[in-house]
Amino acid sequence: MENTTLTLRPPVWAILTAVIIGGSFYLVGKNMEVRAPQQNPATISVYADAKVTSAPDIALLNFGVATGRQPSAKAAIALVTKNMTAIIAAVKKAGVAEKDISTQSFWLNPVYDYTNGTQVPRGFEANQSLVVKVRDLDTVGDVLTAATNAGANQAGGVSFSIDNPDDLKAQSRAMAIQKAKAKAVVLARSLGMSLGRLTAFNEDINYGGPVPMMAKGMGMGGGGEADVSLPVPSGEQDITSNVTLTYELR
Repeated sequence: MENTTLTLRPPVWAILTAVIIGGSFYLVGKNMEVRAPQQNPATISVYADAKVTSAPDIALLNFGVATGRQPSAKAAIALVTKNMTAIIAAVKKAGVAEKDISTQSFWLNPVYDYTNGTQVPRGFEANQSLVVKVRDLDTVGDVLTAATNAGANQAGGVSFSIDNPDDLKAQSRAMAIQKAKAKAVVLARSLGMSLGRLTAFNEDINYGGPVPMMAKGMGMGGGGEADVSLPVPSGEQDITSNVTLTYELR
């Protein structure tokens, strides 16, 4: 009697299905492994500031003409025009370029009196003011005196500024960044670590801007001519840069 052995082999489609399912589980596992959240690195933030001091190189002068009460609008405008024309000519003669003279404000208003609660028209008054940029600071007093002698009876103020502060701002910024970097290195070492990449930068520049001062001693018109130049010291200005750097630690 012969013994017959029957061998059962799985069909090809079953083998392929098993391979595909197994491969899918492997890929999903690898994908989950890659996407696993990583721990955020520790960071430090350091602050530093730096200051650059410089003498101003321009002065801004404010002055003008107030007509007071005039019988008509035409008369008020004519008077302010006459006086302002003389002032501008005097300022130019003192060395100020036309491009550095600009009108700050102009207004024309009716003037009233009140009698027994009734408004009574009494004419008009006009006012015009100028902003004059003086580039030669040695002539500031001369310009003020010339304007006053020519009829300026409204004195605002004198302010000193730096015409182009960008270079000084860049200098103070670079100094502040270097100080912040040095502080960050020391702090990282004290923590037993070293600096990684820079992740954030913040800057705040404090520019002194025009430094105002009152033009004391200017005449108010009609009081005779001044024969001396007003002393107007300009002082110095500070440009301060404040920076904050944030680094990763490693």
